[in-house]
This record gives sequence, structure tokens and C-alpha cells, in this order.
Amino acid sequence: MRYSALSILKQAFSGNRGWKPAWREPEPKPHYDVVIVGGGGHGLSTAYYLAKEHGITNVAVIEKGYIGAGNVGRNTTIIRSNYLLEGNEPFYELSMKLWEGLEQDFNYNAMVSQRGIVNLFHSDGQRDAYARRGNAMMIHGVDAQLLDREQVRRMMPYLNFDHARFPILGGLYQARAGTARHDAVAWGYARGADSRGVDIIQHCEVTGIRRENGRVVGVETTKGFIGCNKLALAAAGNTTTVGRMADLELPIETHVLQAFVSEGLKPMIDNVITYGAGHFYISQSDKGGLVFGADIDYYSSYAQRGNLATVEHTIEEGVSLIPGLSRTRVLRSWGGVMDMSMDGSPIIDRTPIDNLYLNCGWCYGGFKATPASGFCFAHLIARNESHNVARFLRLDRFERGFPIDEGGKGPQPNLH
Repeated sequence: MRYSALSILKQAFSGNRGWKPAWREPEPKPHYDVVIVGGGGHGLSTAYYLAKEHGITNVAVIEKGYIGAGNVGRNTTIIRSNYLLEGNEPFYELSMKLWEGLEQDFNYNAMVSQRGIVNLFHSDGQRDAYARRGNAMMIHGVDAQLLDREQVRRMMPYLNFDHARFPILGGLYQARAGTARHDAVAWGYARGADSRGVDIIQHCEVTGIRRENGRVVGVETTKGFIGCNKLALAAAGNTTTVGRMADLELPIETHVLQAFVSEGLKPMIDNVITYGAGHFYISQSDKGGLVFGADIDYYSSYAQRGNLATVEHTIEEGVSLIPGLSRTRVLRSWGGVMDMSMDGSPIIDRTPIDNLYLNCGWCYGGFKATPASGFCFAHLIARNESHNVARFLRLDRFERGFPIDEGGKGPQPNLH
């Protein structure tokens, strides 16, 4: 069923009784060309682009929970491409371009809102760093504008300009950045992949990876053995657990990242804001809630919940930037499990096992990368070679001494 204004009108006159499920609930087949472990945004987008771009439709996406239960539904919905390094900027710009046409591409309202993002700076050194980043963006044809203090004040007069410990001196602005509805992104990709013949198998946990003669032949699951020609791992924070089933020791750690939403307010924040004196970021949803987050919980954990110390830390940063937040009630919080890489950048590559492919290490940037991640991972699986914009995102870069250290924080995952 194709969604359109006409279909909505037709269903309205029939009492909305003609809508069909967005995707099927198939039982797993004995064998697939490709099995993707992980039914989050990256796994679903990979399946979608395998079918759409490469004509590979004998694909299964295996998800241990339900679609949208993992990180794709547990984030602050920010999309952007304001990166510095050669290994990241072209990749995230590809993702930004895919975001811009995504809803028309898979015929689903993902509520993509290009409201712009402002990265605030608070010192001369930060200003110079953001000027360098903006120049790097423009070299790659990406929009960037360096704002001074008064330009920021006119855009966001509610910020703490006059009594801040870290005064706001300006910001780096990317107008094409913004937000997207995270659940709708998952549902749109699931529906698009299913319509092209992909099997989406929910509530099916992988318990083992079976190998013969050095190759993967399939996965053991709670619904039985499922054979495959190629196995792709897109399990986010659970990648380390699944990787060990194939005797892979990966250069990532799993940490919790909390996010929060406030009570509904009248329109206040027009864009996305990041706090340069800390690691706080905030936007306002279409329902009026302020959606915000900060740093990861610094200890390793697979739990989708965090600690109160991080809650306090996040609120302190928010109030120091926007004093009016002190009068706002926080309604709820949630946690996602982040696969933190050693240099803060992702991995899309083949593994030492010939037909086993890896997509992980997304740190804070997984949601914004959803379209490009799936597009490039599908390219890798289909052609056994990296897409040009993902050629730096190799697994062996740590061994070769070519990290993509966007934050300049070294090989310590919890610092990124």
C-alpha cells in the first residue's frame, strides 16, 4: 500500500478499516543469501539498500526484541554533517543528502526537519577550532557559517549570555542539519525493506554463530538454525557479545547514553544547540517537549538505563546554558547502549572471517548516520569492497596507525 493524501482521504471515508500492517511477520526460512543481525536503523537500512540498490532480496533481518526497541528509538534524533576529518565529513554528508530525500524514497513520513544546528564556542581556541571545522566542511561542499556573539544572541536570546561561567562568544551554524523522528525512521526502513521481499524476524535472539572450514554458514537463534551465504553484524552496543560468538575481539566498549524529554512547552527553541563548554545538546520536538542529553555514563554496561549522577550532570549543564530550564519538569528519560570505538569513529568493514561483515563503533553518532551506514554497508556486502566515502572506516586502522580521531581524545572510548 502506497501512502498518499488520497489514500488517507479514502481510508477516512471507510472508517480507517482498510489499512494493512506496515510489514509482515514471517517465519524464518532455512537459508538466506544475507542474514543481518540487528533490527535497528543500521540493520534495516542495510536490508533496504541491499534490495533497492543491489537487487538482493533474499535477506533476513534478525532482531532479538521488536523493531524500534534498541538505539534507533533511544536517541535525541539529531541529524547533521558538521565534521572535520576526511574520514568522516564525506560520509556524514552522504547521510545528510540521503536524509533530504528519504521520505520520498521510502514513502513514509520520517518528520525530517532541517531546522539547523549551532555549535556554541566559549573561548578563542574553540573559535579557531570551529573556524577550521567550518572551512573543512566548505572544502567538501557542505554549508557552514561562523556566527559571532551578537548573531547568536539574535537567534537564541534565551541563552545565558551575561552571567555564564563560560561566556558565549559565537557558534558554528549548519542550516541543513536538524532532527528526524527516530521511530518513524525505523518503521519507514522496515516497511521499505519488507515491501521488497526482505524478511524481518522479530523476537529472535542470536545465540551462536556456526562456522565450517573457516566460513560462517549460519546463526543459531531462539527460533532455530538459520543458514546464510553472508552474515552481517549491525548489533550496536551488543556487537561485542555477538562478535565473541565468532571469536572476534573488537576495539570497542559498550556504554550507556541517557536522553531526556521535558513537559510540553510553547515553541521556544527553533534549532538544535550544542554547548561547547560541556557536552550538552538540546532541541524541541513537534509536541513541545525539550529533548536533550549529554555525556555517556562512563562505566561499561549493557543495560538500557543510566545512573543518577549522569542525570544531575546533564541537568546542571542544561541550566547553566539555558537558565529557564530550571523551571521545567522532566517527564522521562531513556538509555541506549553505545558501541564506543577507540577513536570515536565507526567501523564498516569485512572481518578476518571471509563472509562475515561488521558495522559498529558508532559512539554518539549512530542515528544521524543511519542512511549512509546502510547504504555503504549494503555496498560492502554486495560487492565485497568499501564504498568510496567509507574507505577510511576500516577495522584494521588501529593496527595500521590510521585512527580517525575526530575529537582529538586518543584511544580511550569513554572520552569520545
